Amino acid sequence: MSNIRNIVVLTGAGVSAESGIDTFRDAGGLWEQHRVEDVATPEAFARDPELVLRFYDMRREAIQTKAPNAAHAALARLDAEWPGELLIVTQNIDDLHERAGAKRLIHMHGEHLNAWCTGCDVRSRWTGPLIDRPACPACGAAGLLRPDVVWFGEMPYRMEDIYRAINRADLFVSIGTSGAVYPAAGFVREARAAGAMTLELNMEPSQGSHWFTEARHGPATQLVPEWVEQMVGD
Repeated sequence: MSNIRNIVVLTGAGVSAESGIDTFRDAGGLWEQHRVEDVATPEAFARDPELVLRFYDMRREAIQTKAPNAAHAALARLDAEWPGELLIVTQNIDDLHERAGAKRLIHMHGEHLNAWCTGCDVRSRWTGPLIDRPACPACGAAGLLRPDVVWFGEMPYRMEDIYRAINRADLFVSIGTSGAVYPAAGFVREARAAGAMTLELNMEPSQGSHWFTEARHGPATQLVPEWVEQMVGD
């Protein structure tokens, strides 16, 4: 490990699942109760904004009752102790990485606890409901706030920063992801093309598991602390 200085970590729903946050793609996940087309596209919001806002209001309320788990805590430890460059890129829209203490972090799919004003383009911290169409804290306009979440068909956030970090990485680690959602599913190939070592930590092989040079399978709360201990432990 002495030749590793720059690390990029990608996290997905499997990291937060053990905190009790439902995943979208596993059996029993949210997509089984709501079609993607009904709650997670710009067209759905235009067609039935109340359904979409109720859906995200429930999720926003629920995540505030959850707590970070051992995987979040381990990544926060890595963030605090790793002397080289580190970027945690999360597909999750909860705030459990932050509550665990991680700081070198990008939410590529947005954040549940933000509201985005489509009028003034300001994102504001938001922990309450949006269903009653409150005014934007920045510009005062009513009815223009939406969840600050990247829906299907929209561009993920800060992609240039993410690709820049991947192309500088000595090690790319994917944790708790399905390997089915692009562009994140393609990060491992980008990292390999740039010469990085690649590691998958997942409950089971992802759809892109064959792209990784090493894969370890099991619960994130077990695998991630073990890996972080290997990286920064005395």
